Amino acid sequence: MNTQSEPQPEVVVQTLLKTPAITVRDVCCRGDCKHDSPEECASATELVLPYRGVYARKLGRDQAIAEANQVLFFNADEGYRISHPVAGGDACLSLAIDQEVLRELAPPELLHDGPGLAFRNHRLRIDASVQAQAAHLRHRLARGVIEPLEAESLVLALVRQALGPRASHVAGASAGRQKLADRAKLVLSGDLARRWTLGEIAAEVGGSPVYLTQVFQQVEGLPLYRYQMRLRLARALDLLPGCDDLTALGLDLGFSSHSHFSAAFRETYGRSPSAFRQAALAG
Repeated sequence: MNTQSEPQPEVVVQTLLKTPAITVRDVCCRGDCKHDSPEECASATELVLPYRGVYARKLGRDQAIAEANQVLFFNADEGYRISHPVAGGDACLSLAIDQEVLRELAPPELLHDGPGLAFRNHRLRIDASVQAQAAHLRHRLARGVIEPLEAESLVLALVRQALGPRASHVAGASAGRQKLADRAKLVLSGDLARRWTLGEIAAEVGGSPVYLTQVFQQVEGLPLYRYQMRLRLARALDLLPGCDDLTALGLDLGFSSHSHFSAAFRETYGRSPSAFRQAALAG
């Protein structure tokens, strides 16, 4: 009798919604390999919202760090490679939308000219409202408590918000500055609970504290400390529906107390952690 358990697949995909116009999938990757994967290619243009972990995606010489503060664009027939420089794997919400519907939603300045629909940028930084909308939608779809018509409407609203000028931020910096900011993002993502000092992060990425703060603000449009806070709170959005001890959750994510966690969550998402949990579990 063979008592060895079957190895788990590298990537697990769960389809949460499939209609003629929209497909929503939950994609989880173990992230075993730190090196670049063989080249992959999306069959259709998709929007991908990471919600747990981090990975790097390379398109030619360009690289984007995928984590919970970003939406990534996977253009149809565009080759890319994936690597996991930080242990722990990743999980993402993938949105595949009918090309004509997506063209109507996307601001023209974000798209390449031509008959095929493709985004100019590899990624955009999203704001807290998009994070919360995506998490709420994913939890409800996973529990099967939402009708397709409502789900489709929520997906379109999510995409419209993610691509809107108030929610998104296009990085505008040299390749060198982008790489420095990316290294800082990997440091923060590698240990969400750690209470980093600016000097410690600067030492990890190779740069002075002053230069790092200036570069990161230019590239991401947010100071380092707020970016770290968003990563922690995005992880809370993922874990809250299955969590009974909010104090322990806050401490595990690096907050000093339940009140610190609750205040930061309310300031960012406009409701308390317990209120978000209740809404995510509601029918």
